[in-house]
Amino acid sequence: MTFEAPTVPDRTRASATTGPRRNRWPRLTRIGLSVLSVLLGVLIWDLVSRNYTAFFLPSPRLTLDGAVELVRDGTLWDSVSASSTRILTGWLLGVLVGVPMGLLMGCIPWLRLMLDPYIQFFRFVPPIAFVTLAIIWLGPGEASKVALIFYTTVFIVALNTLAGVLSVNEIRMRAARALGAGPVRSLVSVVLPSTVPHVVTGARLAMGNSFLTIVSAEIVAAQSGLGSLIWTARNYAKTEWVFVGIIALGLLGYLFDWILRLVTGRTLRRYGVNF
Repeated sequence: MTFEAPTVPDRTRASATTGPRRNRWPRLTRIGLSVLSVLLGVLIWDLVSRNYTAFFLPSPRLTLDGAVELVRDGTLWDSVSASSTRILTGWLLGVLVGVPMGLLMGCIPWLRLMLDPYIQFFRFVPPIAFVTLAIIWLGPGEASKVALIFYTTVFIVALNTLAGVLSVNEIRMRAARALGAGPVRSLVSVVLPSTVPHVVTGARLAMGNSFLTIVSAEIVAAQSGLGSLIWTARNYAKTEWVFVGIIALGLLGYLFDWILRLVTGRTLRRYGVNF
């Protein structure tokens, strides 16, 4: 007679197979709940607006009429186009500079020690503090706005990239060196793949901060853009235009972040990027 040991569930293998618990609701259900949430928000907005004047809190209908008016005369499209161009240009330049900066700081200790005081100082100085200097140095044109977006992006991306480099498992680095990998090979095969999720997170955070910066820059010195639209609406006491500008900013930011998550999620999934 033979005896078999009792079977013990392999929880490690099961968890590795199933992965983290995720929301498994049907796609249509999730979309339906999101739409329902938006409709409820608009309904509450409409009910509250009935207790106030249009100058203090315009209704959804009045805001929609304002949006139609701005679309017909081309103001809204020109504003969205101008702000989008500035944000994307400055953000892209900031990512292109911030990623190599973070990698170098993470791989070269003496460089990290030299740059750390500047990183820690400037990341606490908001971009709005440099608006006047940007206009004096670069003029009131596009360069000053792009420079401010670059400023708000580069430090966030660099710090997140640095955090990714410093979080690389030392055992993996030793294994790579034991197999004959040099510094460049270790950087390409070990450090970069491990750092990709941190880079993407930094890029997303920087994108959000870029929207905060562009409004301030366009309010101070710009003839076009959503920030300029909001400020002009204030001067003409058109509160519904202010709401249109705010809603446009939110929708534009949602769209940019969705595109970024979609592209990185499909192209960088093998590096652990999964939104």
